[in-house]
Amino acid sequence: MRNKFVCAAVFSAAAALSAPASAQSIPDEAEAPPTYRVRIGPIAMNPRIQLANLGVDDNVFNEPTDQNPKKDFTLTITPSTDMWMRMGPSRLLLNVKEDLVWFRKYDSERSANSSYNLDWLLPLNRLRVDLSPKFLTTRDRPGYEIDARSQRRQYGGVGTIELRAFPRTFIGVTGSTERVDFDSVAVFDGVNLREALNRTVQAGGVAVRHQLTPLTTIGVSATREQSRFEFSPLRDSDSTSIFASVTFDPFALIKGSAKVGYRNFHPLSPGLPDFTGLTASGDLSYTLLGATRFGVNFTRDVQYSYEINQPYYLQTGAGGSITQQIFGPFDVMARGGAQRLAYRDRAGVFVATENRTDHVTTFGGGVGYHFGRDVRWGLNVDQYHRTSDLTARQYDALRYGTSVTYGF
Repeated sequence: MRNKFVCAAVFSAAAALSAPASAQSIPDEAEAPPTYRVRIGPIAMNPRIQLANLGVDDNVFNEPTDQNPKKDFTLTITPSTDMWMRMGPSRLLLNVKEDLVWFRKYDSERSANSSYNLDWLLPLNRLRVDLSPKFLTTRDRPGYEIDARSQRRQYGGVGTIELRAFPRTFIGVTGSTERVDFDSVAVFDGVNLREALNRTVQAGGVAVRHQLTPLTTIGVSATREQSRFEFSPLRDSDSTSIFASVTFDPFALIKGSAKVGYRNFHPLSPGLPDFTGLTASGDLSYTLLGATRFGVNFTRDVQYSYEINQPYYLQTGAGGSITQQIFGPFDVMARGGAQRLAYRDRAGVFVATENRTDHVTTFGGGVGYHFGRDVRWGLNVDQYHRTSDLTARQYDALRYGTSVTYGF
C-alpha cells in the first residue's frame, strides 16, 4: 500500500475509473464492454491520464518529529489504459499504468513506476481457461513498514482451468507464481532489502464457484503455498488456506470483491511461532441514490518483515471513504483508515521490544469539481500517523495538494 497522496475517485464514473483490470468482467459476447470508449479496429480502449498530486509532502522520508523531517514539493502524473481485444473465441484484456513521480529538492525520491496486467480468457464449451500474467517495476514503498522508496520488480501470474459441472457452477484448479526482486543497493534501516526479502512464492489449489446471479459470484477455495527466500532461508514458510469469497460485477449495485477464511502459516525455521487463524481481504463500494458513494476496504494477513529477528507480522486493518455530490458539479470526500502491525519474535534472540505492535492511522478529505463527464479537479489533504514501541519508528506527515483526472 502506498504512502502517497490519496486522490478522490471520479464520482460520476467511479466504477469505470477505480476498478482494476483484474476485477472487470469479460463478456462472452463479441462486443467489448460499454465502458471502453475508444475503438480502433478490433481493439477497444479506455485511456486515462491523472495528475495524481501536485502539492507538498511535509515528511518525505517518514522521519520522527525530533529528527527534523524533510519537506518538499512533489508531482505525480499517472497515464493508464485498459485495452480489450477479441482473438477468435478468446478475449484479451490488458491494463497498462505508469506513475511518474517527481520531487523538486530530493531527486533520490524521483521514479517512474510501471505495471502491466494481462488477462486472457478462453471459453471452450464446458471448459474455461484463464491466464493472468503480471509485471511491476517500481521505487514506491512496499507497505506500511518500510519507509524507503526502494527499487524492486515483481512478476508472475495466475492460471485457472475450470469445468462447468452444472449450469452455473464451476469446479477448477489454480496455480500461481510470484517473484520479488529488490535492487542490490536497496537498503532500509541498515538492512539490505535484496538479501532480506528476495523471494519466490508458489501456490496451487482447487476452487468451486457458483454464479448466484448474473452480477454476483460466490466461491470456496483451498490453497497450498510455499515461500522460498533467495538469501534468507530462515524466513522460508509453507501455508495452507481455505477461503470463502464473493465477487460483484462492476455494473452491480455493490461493486468489488471480498473473501474471508482460515490460514495456517508455518515457518520452516523451528525458532519461529506459527500463525493459525482468520484472514480476510476486501474492497467494496456502493452508491446511494446516485449521489452518495461509500467505499470500504479491509485486510488481515501475514506480511514479511525486513527484520531478521522479527521476520513477519500480522497486519490487520480497514479503511473507508464517503463521497457526496453536494450540488451541481461539486463533490466532497472524507476518508480514513487504520492498520495494526503485530510482530512475531524469533525464539532465543535479542529484540528491542518483544512482540512489538505498530499502529498506522490515516485520515483526510477533499473537494472536487467536474468539468463535464470526463474531467475532475480535486483539492486533497491527508494526515498520516504511526505509533510504535520504538521511538525511531514513529512519524507524522501531512500531505496536501491538487489533482486532475481526465478519462477519454
